[in-house]
Amino acid sequence: MDHNHRLLPESPNGVSDGEHLLALEERLNYRFHHRAWLAQALIHSSFAHEFPQLGPSNERLEFLGDAVLNLVISDGLVAAYPEASEGDLSRLRASLVNARHLANLAGRLALGTCLRLGRGEEQQAGHKKPSVLADALEALIGAVYLDGGYAAARAVVLALFQESFAALGHEAVTQDYKTALQEYVQKWLKVSPEYRLVLESGPAHARRFIVEVWVAGAPLGQGEGNSKKQASQRAAQQAMLRLQQREMLGHNRADVRTES
Repeated sequence: MDHNHRLLPESPNGVSDGEHLLALEERLNYRFHHRAWLAQALIHSSFAHEFPQLGPSNERLEFLGDAVLNLVISDGLVAAYPEASEGDLSRLRASLVNARHLANLAGRLALGTCLRLGRGEEQQAGHKKPSVLADALEALIGAVYLDGGYAAARAVVLALFQESFAALGHEAVTQDYKTALQEYVQKWLKVSPEYRLVLESGPAHARRFIVEVWVAGAPLGQGEGNSKKQASQRAAQQAMLRLQQREMLGHNRADVRTES
C-alpha cells in the first residue's frame, strides 16, 4: 500500500518526481544543494502520521520559516518606509504575512500540486486549503534558509513579495489615528473610543461631516471632513494630540478629563 505514495504526486503527463522538484525550484528561482530539505518542506503532518518511515513533517521547517519570513519582511519595511511608526510597520507586515496572502503566493508557485498529504487530507482537497498552503510556503522558506543560509532565504522572500511590496504604495503608511487611539485607550483605560456624528450637512456632491470622539464619558477630539471616515480620523488625531500633551505635562494617563 505504501508503494502508492511517491515522493511527489505524479502529474497527468507522467512527469517524474525529480522533474517535479526541478520545476518547483525553477518557479522558486532557487536550486537546492540538499534536496532533502525541499522534500521535507512538502510533507504535510497528515502524511507523516500515516507514513512515519518516510520522514518527518514540515512543521519544524514551518516554525523556522515563519521567523525568517517575519525578519525579512520587517527589514524590508523598515528600509522602504523610514518615516513609518512601529504601529504602521506592524500593520503593513500583517497585511503581507497573513495566511490568505501567503496562500496566494503559494498558489503562484503551484505548491499545492507538490504536497504530500495523507489520504484524509487528500480527500478533503487539502492541497487547496489556504492554511495548508500558507504553512507549506513558510516551510519552504525554512528549507531554503537551512540549505543556503539567510542571504538565500532573503533573496527568495524578496522575490516572492516584490509585487506585494510595490502594491502597498506610500499611502499605506498614512498615520491611522483611529487605530493609534484605540490601542492607547485600550491599554491604559481598558475601554474603546466612541465616535459620535455631530453634524451632517451640505449637498450630496459636497457633504460635510463633523464627528466627536469620546473616551470614558469625556469628549477628547472633534474632526471635520467630507466623509465620516475622514472626520473620524481627524477627531482621533486631535484626541491623540491632546493625550500626548497631557503626558508631557505629567498628567495621569488613566484620567482623560479635559481642562477648560
